Amino acid sequence: MVAMLLLGPFVLGLYLDPEVREVIDKMSMVQVPKHNQATKWYSEAEENFGVPAAAVRVALALLRLVPQNYNGDEENSREKTNLTASLNIFYGMVLGQGVLYIAACLFEVFSFIPRRSLIRHGGFRGQWGVASINLYYAYAFEKYMEGGVLAPKKISLITFAMDSLNSDSPKMQLYGVKMLDIFLQREPIRERVIAKLTASTKNMARLISMLGWTSSSHAVVKLYAAKATVELAKSLRVITVPGTMQLVTSLLGIDGKQRRGNPLLDVDGDQEGKQDPIHSTSESQDERHDAIRDTAAEECQVQDPLQDTDNLLETHIRSNHINERNSSILRSWQRISEYWSIPKEQPLTDHDLLPALGMSILDNLASCDQNNCAEIDRVTDLIRKIIGFTNFRIVIKNNGAQQMVLAKSSLKVLQRLTSIEGEIGIALRYKISKHPFLLRNLAEILGDNSSDQELSKLVAGILRNLAIDRATRQEIGHMQVLITRLMKAFLNLDRTSSTNVDCLLPKVAGQALAMLAMDNVHNCLVMLNEPEFTNKLKNMILIHDEKYTYAAASLLCSMCQHAQAKLTESDLKELCHTLREVLERIMNVEGAELEILIGLCAQICKVIPEEFVQELEGGQIKKRFMKRLVDALNANMNPGGHCSGIRRVIIELSIYMMECNSHYANCFNELRMMEALSMVEEMPSRAENYRIFLGDVGFMEYSIPLIALVDRAKELMGQQCLQGVNSAN
Repeated sequence: MVAMLLLGPFVLGLYLDPEVREVIDKMSMVQVPKHNQATKWYSEAEENFGVPAAAVRVALALLRLVPQNYNGDEENSREKTNLTASLNIFYGMVLGQGVLYIAACLFEVFSFIPRRSLIRHGGFRGQWGVASINLYYAYAFEKYMEGGVLAPKKISLITFAMDSLNSDSPKMQLYGVKMLDIFLQREPIRERVIAKLTASTKNMARLISMLGWTSSSHAVVKLYAAKATVELAKSLRVITVPGTMQLVTSLLGIDGKQRRGNPLLDVDGDQEGKQDPIHSTSESQDERHDAIRDTAAEECQVQDPLQDTDNLLETHIRSNHINERNSSILRSWQRISEYWSIPKEQPLTDHDLLPALGMSILDNLASCDQNNCAEIDRVTDLIRKIIGFTNFRIVIKNNGAQQMVLAKSSLKVLQRLTSIEGEIGIALRYKISKHPFLLRNLAEILGDNSSDQELSKLVAGILRNLAIDRATRQEIGHMQVLITRLMKAFLNLDRTSSTNVDCLLPKVAGQALAMLAMDNVHNCLVMLNEPEFTNKLKNMILIHDEKYTYAAASLLCSMCQHAQAKLTESDLKELCHTLREVLERIMNVEGAELEILIGLCAQICKVIPEEFVQELEGGQIKKRFMKRLVDALNANMNPGGHCSGIRRVIIELSIYMMECNSHYANCFNELRMMEALSMVEEMPSRAENYRIFLGDVGFMEYSIPLIALVDRAKELMGQQCLQGVNSAN
C-alpha cells in the first residue's frame, strides 16, 4: 500500500500521456477473475494495518500538497499542463481517505458509549448483553454492506432477534430467544415484538417448536424459549400455531421416577421403562436445573472487549475511596461509573423450572382467550399432570424450594381454570373436580400451618370456584376437614397482618364458605358446630371491613335459611344484635352488596319477626327503610349478572314484613309498591332464577319462580286494601 502511494504520481503521469492511456484503455477491456482467498487475505491485512496505512496516507499527501513542487526546476511542457491540478485532486483524495479512516477508528474506540447506552436502555445484562450488542452491530454492518444503496435505513434489535431465532447456530438461537424474552417483558417494546411475531407465522412456529426440543445441547435454548413463551402467551391464540398445546404439555413431563403399580393388575415387565413425570424426585430436579444453569452460564460467557475499562473504573474508584473518601469528585465519578457500568445478569431461579414455566404458559393462555381454554380442555392428561403437582406430601417429604414452586404454579393454573366462564368453564370444573386425589391434596395444603399463606389462598379460591356446582359442593362438604380448615382461616383472623396475602386469605376463605353454605343443609350444620359461630359472624359484620362483611352476611343468611332449627337462643340474640347494623347499611350500599344485606335482613325477619318489627319501629326508620326498598326495586328493573337476584330478595323481604305485620302493606301501598310489582311482572328475567353467574351461565337455580313471589306480595297488599275498604264501610 505504501508502494502504491509512492508510485501514485508517476502512475498518474503515465496515464495522462495519450499513448499510455490508449494502451491502458485496451487492457481494461480484459476481465480479470476474482480470487476470494486473496480478497480475504487483503481484508485481514487491511484490518490489521489499517491505522498505520491511514497515517502514511495522510503524511505523504501532506508532504506533496504543502510544497506544491511537482515539476521541480523544469519548465511546464504541453503534456504536463494539467499535472498540478490532477495531482492536487489525487493527493486530496488520499488525504481525505486517510483522515476518514482515522476518524472511523477513533469513533470505533469510543463506540462503547452508544453501545453501553443501548445495553442499559434495552434491558440487557452482563457479558451476554455486551456480546448481543456487538453481534447486533456486526449484523447491521453486514446488512448495510449487502444492501448497498437499497439497504434499510434502520435495522432494529427486534429484527436481529428474529433472524437469530431462525439461525442454524445454537449460539445465535440462544441470543435470539433471550433477547425476545427481555423485549416481551418491557411494556414499551412488547407490542411491537408481538406484532412482528404474529405477522410472521414462521417466527412464531419457530419459537413454539423450541419447546419440544429434547437434545441436551438445546436445553438452554429450550429454557429461554419457554420463558419467552410465558410472556407471549398473554397475547397468544393457540389455534394460530397448530400443536402448541401438545408442546406446552410436554414441559410438564420432565424426568420422573418409576410408577408404583398394583400387584393384582400389573403383569411382569409392564412397569419397565414407565416413568411418572409428576412424582419426580427433588434430587433429579435439582441436578437437572443446576446443569441447565451451569450450561447457560458457560454458553453466555463471552469476552468483553471493554472489560479492561471496567477494571480501570473499579481500580480508580477504590483508589479514590482510599485517598479522597469525602471528595465530591469521588461521588460524581461513582455516579458516572454506575451509569456506564453493565448491570449484572440475573441468575436462573427455581421459578425457571420447565414444569413451572409450562404452567405459567397455561395460566396466561387461559386468561388471554376463551378459545385457548377450549384447547386446554381437549388435551389428554393435561389436568392430571397439573393436579399431580399439588401432592403436598412430596413437598413436605423433600422439603425443597423447587417442589414448593411447582405446587404453587399448579394451584395458580387450577384456580384460573376453575374460574373460566361459560360452557368451557363448566367442562373444565367438572374434569378437575372428578380427579380422585384433588380434594385430599387441597386438604393437606390447608392443614399445614407451616406452608406459605399464598398456597392456602389459592386452595380456598379453587374450592370457592368448584363449589358453584351443586354436586361438587356436596362432595366437598363430605370431607369435613376442608370446611373446618377454611373456617379456621376465615375466623381466626390476625388483624395485625400487613401483607396483602395475609389479608386476602380470610376474604377468599370466607367466599369459599359462603359458596359451600348456599342451598346445602349439611354444610351449614357442619359450620354451626364451630363454637360461637354466629357471634363471630356478627363481629365481622360490625367491624366495617368490606373484605369480610359480605361473606359473613351471606353465611349468616344461609344459617337462617337452612339451619334454623339448630339455632340456639344465643344465636337468635346475636341475630337481633346484628339487625340494626344491617338496616343502616342497606340505606347506603348498592348492587351485589345491597342484594346480600337485604337477603340477610329477609331471613332475620323470617326467623325472629317480633324482634324485627320492634327494631324497625323503635329505631324510627320504618318509613325511610320501606321507601328505600321500593326505590331499590324501581332502580333495578333490569338487574345485571352481578346482582341478578336483587328484585327477588326485595320482594321476599316485603312479603315477610307484611306477614309479620299486616299494617306494613298500607305503607307499601302509599309508596306505590303495587306499581313496581306490576313492572316486575311485566318484565320477568330468566336470569333472576339463578343465584350466581359466571359469564352468561347461571348456577344455583331457585326453587320458587319470581312470578310466584310477585303474586304473593300482591295478594298480601290486596288483602290489606280490602280490609281497609271493609273497615271504612
